[in-house]
Amino acid sequence: MAAHVLAADIPDSIYLLAGIPQRSQPQPVASADNSYFTAARGSGPAGGHRRAVTADRGCVFVCGAGGRLQSSAYLQQLEEPPGCVDNCLMGNQKRPAGDGAHWMALEGGIDGSPPGAAYTSRFAGIGACIPAGRLTTEELMASTKYKTGIELERLTGVRERPVAGAGEDSYTLALGAARDALAHAGIGADDLDMLLVSSISRHVGGLRIQIEPPVSVALKEALGARRAISTDISNACAGMLTGVFILNDLVRQGRIRRGMVVSGEYISELGRNAAQEVRDVLSDQLPSLTLGDAGAAAILERAPEGAAGIEVAGFTTLAEHSRLCVAFPATIGPGTTMHTKAREIHQASTDEAVPLLREVLGQAGLEFGEIDYVVPHQTSVRAIRKGIEQWSQDLGAAPKHVVVTVDELGNTSSTTLFVALWKYLNEGCLAPGDRVMLVALASGIEVGIVIFRPGELVERYGHDH
Repeated sequence: MAAHVLAADIPDSIYLLAGIPQRSQPQPVASADNSYFTAARGSGPAGGHRRAVTADRGCVFVCGAGGRLQSSAYLQQLEEPPGCVDNCLMGNQKRPAGDGAHWMALEGGIDGSPPGAAYTSRFAGIGACIPAGRLTTEELMASTKYKTGIELERLTGVRERPVAGAGEDSYTLALGAARDALAHAGIGADDLDMLLVSSISRHVGGLRIQIEPPVSVALKEALGARRAISTDISNACAGMLTGVFILNDLVRQGRIRRGMVVSGEYISELGRNAAQEVRDVLSDQLPSLTLGDAGAAAILERAPEGAAGIEVAGFTTLAEHSRLCVAFPATIGPGTTMHTKAREIHQASTDEAVPLLREVLGQAGLEFGEIDYVVPHQTSVRAIRKGIEQWSQDLGAAPKHVVVTVDELGNTSSTTLFVALWKYLNEGCLAPGDRVMLVALASGIEVGIVIFRPGELVERYGHDH
């Protein structure tokens, strides 16, 4: 069981997350052991109990405003536990909670959560940098060390994936995408107030991993973003959408006017490493054979009053599934190896996402059938189709369109959503009034959902650009 702080004074200021004022709705905040929990002020007899679900399915409670942290083991000993305990004892993981608490941190929607947000944010530019090199699935499977008999293209739908060539790596792909986003937004790097870099693979100069200084520092200098606050963030394949969530909040609060999140993923070496170890279809490195390289960037800015933009953004972590996908330094070659329990993580992500989708849609005042385009994390064609079918059945409606790019671009990790969005913008698929839903499902499991209208963004793409 994870260690909890059993007696710690929690001031009201712990409600502050990325500069957000104290909220009247239940929202997740960080506990002393880096778990995240839902704060439900006023929901219990002691003036407010705050519930937490940690990675080991344990619970932490804080009783009263500025109360003391108590472990679930302690609370289970109480003859009359607080009213919110019965929905949170270990093993009861229903989402969302029956007492009306949110399982996601939410921004926007019909109630304008959180209170005090004065503005709307919108996407000003989406950029991408996709290597010219291609590796077909046939070529990759021909390179395997063992005769696997795996029909990878039939299983996953992935025909080919972009692969970095000489002089390309995480840094150069991120830089190219950032410049592309700036060009489409029609602004200069000096117009950025914040720069977030969310790459998982921080390869600079080939497969050399740069730990310090942060890659964001080098990108800031190369772009000439002299005014921007810069930092690196990391949240698996949900990294870019995490950056969107952070920037959206800061723009809505009026703390910044414009910011960029960018990622460059040079991960094709995971596929090459997997090709030397995969023996059959049950190998936990099989998903690595779908990976491709790409950079992507998204610029958010304050929208003019009444303009289309981001309507709702939500994020949460379901840490009880954190061991379903892990990565380690490779022992057979350069770079990394990734080990995934593919069926388990797909089923867990699909099942867990349903109440979270319902929560975000409810916050937006929408039904699933009112979404024009769903852009899901691009893992495989089969996984996307099965996931959407289950969501549509459980939610009682289906979205009008589902974006699939993994067949020709592979799984490009944290960049997949925005590479797909960039592609659809360039192909003229989106209309200004379309409702687009971005869904990040990442190792962790991290779940991020954003609903937005592209508005003027669509006019910045096409033959004129």
